[in-house]
Amino acid sequence: MDVALIGLAASGKTTLLKALAAGHLPHHASPNEPAVAVVKVPDERLDRLAALVSARKTTHLELRLLDFPSLSAGRKGPPPQLLGVLSTADLIVHVVRAYGESDVDPARDIAALDMELVLADLGIVDRRIERLSIESRSLPAGARGAQEWERALLRRLKEALEAEKPVRSLGLTADEKALLAGFNLITAKPLLIVLNIDEADAARTEQIEAEARARYAGAETGLIALAAKAEADVAELSSDEAAEFRRELGLPETPAAARLLQEAVSLLGLITFYTVAPQDTHAWSVPAGTPAVKAAGRVHSDIERGFIRAEVIGWQALLEAGSHAEAKRRGTQRLEGRTYVVQDGDVINVLFSV
Repeated sequence: MDVALIGLAASGKTTLLKALAAGHLPHHASPNEPAVAVVKVPDERLDRLAALVSARKTTHLELRLLDFPSLSAGRKGPPPQLLGVLSTADLIVHVVRAYGESDVDPARDIAALDMELVLADLGIVDRRIERLSIESRSLPAGARGAQEWERALLRRLKEALEAEKPVRSLGLTADEKALLAGFNLITAKPLLIVLNIDEADAARTEQIEAEARARYAGAETGLIALAAKAEADVAELSSDEAAEFRRELGLPETPAAARLLQEAVSLLGLITFYTVAPQDTHAWSVPAGTPAVKAAGRVHSDIERGFIRAEVIGWQALLEAGSHAEAKRRGTQRLEGRTYVVQDGDVINVLFSV
């Protein structure tokens, strides 16, 4: 999954990336291309399961972070090349400066960059409507049903975008989203707003987040607040030093990297299940609502093809039992079929034959 980090100049976006990538900053080869960093999603559940079986290898979920050069708003707007790359991302993370002098205005900056992305989508929608109008003229009246349905949807989008409403706010159906998938509309993608607050305000993080969520969060739009500079400094310390430093500064107990990356996974509509074995304890992501047979395919296509049944137990129940064998003895590990809907935190062992 590709996560795009965007922000206006001086938003602290690159400082945040330093915290997420544990100090290892990618290099911007071109001002019109994002730098790429691959990061592991922190997962305490996975770490505890790996410790339970003394796993020789622990495999975390990974996300690709695309660090975009600072975007501009106003007369010029972001370069078309950058907008083209941004349209291919799965999730947008907008870093917003929320500390400093009186000229700092998060609401203004959020609205300014939102407007640039709305205008980019509006151009795509307008061009598609025009093209559909031309195509429809060459079709018999009875064969225009699909085009008319698409055109009606696009007109709905156009009306919303002209009112400065992002596509994600419209509550589109699965069929409507499928139709629009090829357009890669930027404002249709899930959005995570990150308020970059002052270190002195870190102790009030929960209060700041609650107030900002009431104002900015919405459909497929999340929000977190963090002190990027302090989090970047802590990311370079050992775990013991980091914990002490966090207490001294009043930073939230959970590191910003864990909070942000887990929020990203949630906004993407993903859940996490685990396979637990001494050779490799592994986290896997699938869309919420995925049946067991399709989840098995994430592990290996042969397992999906030869699926017989799945041994399933919640991660906490497995930790409480201490082993798969004890879980079976207690009856807390159960057998499920192909259509079982995988739940977040399931530990799954698939029995298969090929």
